[in-house]
Amino acid sequence: MADGTTSLLTRLESPLRMDGYAFVPAGEMLPLLEHYGLRDWDSFANSWNRLGLDRYMADGGRYRRRRHATFAISDGGIQRKKHQPHYQSRDYNELNGGIERWFRAVEPETGAHPALLAILQLMHRIVTDLSDPASLPDIWHTEIHQFRIEASDDSPGQPTPEGLHRDGVDWVMVVMIRRENVMSGETTIHDLQRTMVGGFMLDQPFDTAIVNDNRVYHGVTAVRPLDPSRPAYRDVLVVTFRHQ
Repeated sequence: MADGTTSLLTRLESPLRMDGYAFVPAGEMLPLLEHYGLRDWDSFANSWNRLGLDRYMADGGRYRRRRHATFAISDGGIQRKKHQPHYQSRDYNELNGGIERWFRAVEPETGAHPALLAILQLMHRIVTDLSDPASLPDIWHTEIHQFRIEASDDSPGQPTPEGLHRDGVDWVMVVMIRRENVMSGETTIHDLQRTMVGGFMLDQPFDTAIVNDNRVYHGVTAVRPLDPSRPAYRDVLVVTFRHQ
């Protein structure tokens, strides 16, 4: 890595080591991703226009669209796995957990997109740097979720309808793709006693949150439209890493 990129990576990893979470503004995230081959961001972001409705919402909501894919990531590279359901126990997701949820698969071109591969390679570098070498897995089980949360004047969109939570993995990265005509959507971080220890807004494309899921809880406040007469939505990519 060039000295400037190494400095950015060190700046990112320091709060993760100390506090268990980090907010990475777009101006710092973009050069890190470019180092790993980011290109053609617009076509990647436009794939969020082709998501499927999440029909598993136990609150009856129809405000969430998504696609899902799984990967095996190691020093040897990134390999997409056969499409499979997403599962969380009710210990981690009281609202929607306890069942296998089959979502539409991430499109092949999106799953192999240089923007996604850059994000996965960067995250692999981060979790490798921050893991105890004695317990570092040979292969990480990685899941990606494309989310669009839609909002209307009479129905706010809930990015985390389960509320304050952990995901039952080791690491979570959330990358802002696009905010269109929405207000709010603040990310809050809480320690294991559920005391709030931080908060920030993912506002611009490339703004990113990274959390150590073993050390902190996270949640996101509801989004509402700025102009009720126009479409309003919040697009993010969620990436999780756990020991395979």
